[in-house]
Amino acid sequence: MPTKQQLHELVDRLPEAEVAMVHRSLLTAPPDDEPYTDEQQRRDAEARAAHLRGESIPHEVVLREFGL
Repeated sequence: MPTKQQLHELVDRLPEAEVAMVHRSLLTAPPDDEPYTDEQQRRDAEARAAHLRGESIPHEVVLREFGL
């Protein structure tokens, strides 16, 4: 889970126009009305179990791979 500081650093890298666009998009986005399917629930449960077994990629590694 990223820290507040990491999130602030990522936001600070965005051009001002993109920040405004994202903000506008979040304010006007319709609510998510798609059902949470059995398949999605199964895949999420598998992902959580894999994470608990230590099979996930640490957040810091993902950030480094994307140059963040």
